[in-house]
Amino acid sequence: MNESFGEILKRFRTEKNLSQQQLADMLFVERASIANWETGRRTPDAVLLLRIAKCLDVDVNIFMGTIDNTVEEPNIIMVDDEKIILKGGMSVVSHLLPNASVTGFTSPTEALSFAGANRVHLAYIDIEMGKLHGLDLCRELLKINPRTNVIFLTAYSDYALEAWDTGACGFAVKPLTAKQVRDQLTRLRFPIRGLGL
Repeated sequence: MNESFGEILKRFRTEKNLSQQQLADMLFVERASIANWETGRRTPDAVLLLRIAKCLDVDVNIFMGTIDNTVEEPNIIMVDDEKIILKGGMSVVSHLLPNASVTGFTSPTEALSFAGANRVHLAYIDIEMGKLHGLDLCRELLKINPRTNVIFLTAYSDYALEAWDTGACGFAVKPLTAKQVRDQLTRLRFPIRGLGL
């Protein structure tokens, strides 16, 4: 009998002596995502599949035939070069929106690659990030899909006016709170089905 994706993932994770939380931290996802993958309730997309293979140091082809991505969940991404802020924000969004797939990126380039391969419904973007400024990242994401809802997440409220010129639909000051998420979701330009709020 062929192993399922979840069984293979769990086997390789335990061989590496990684807990679900440790693997989740390496992938910038919530621990619940790992649990859902291992039990077969959900499956990762291609970009996450590559990340998983890299973290577990296995050939991605081992996983490829086991994935069936017929059901589309709303994709939410969060991009911030500060890992602690990224993890905290992802936790807030994941707990409020359990029906969505929430993926974090410290690299804007990786986020763009993900958006090129997946429909991103909502993106939380830090403004001050290394080489690619968050305002430019927003413009690039909207070139890929003009119906992506973008909410800027920053510690600098001075950017608020400039941020509106990018086509973003929201602005939140760090740290991200549940109230901010709820408030912003009522103002999205493009409603997202299946968020479960």
